[in-house]
Amino acid sequence: MPILSRMYFITAICFLIAGILVGLKMSIAHDYAAVGAHAHINLLGWVTMAVFGTFHALNPHGAATWLARAQYYVYTAGVLVMTPALYFLLTGNPSLEPVVAVASLVVFAGVLMFAAIIFRTRAG
Repeated sequence: MPILSRMYFITAICFLIAGILVGLKMSIAHDYAAVGAHAHINLLGWVTMAVFGTFHALNPHGAATWLARAQYYVYTAGVLVMTPALYFLLTGNPSLEPVVAVASLVVFAGVLMFAAIIFRTRAG
């Protein structure tokens, strides 16, 4: 398995743990204000990163490219900033809205980079 796949899987499982902890906190407190952040942590962190890791495991040649490595760091940085900022925004800190907005654009840039990786990958 390419190192990039392993990096994605390690990062994904960390986000799954974080998402579960946020879900447990909401459930225990009976306060579901942060449900949007919980969903983003699990979907963008756990699921999407696991999909990225799987893609690179199945296409190891592409995982060794500069674009693939850069995409990992761009996407991961965006999610790492966006999800806690979104959590705090939803739980009562409206001043974090610009941080969420900029981080969301960084996440989107990472998705566009992954789209480029997919389109550049040759079948077979």
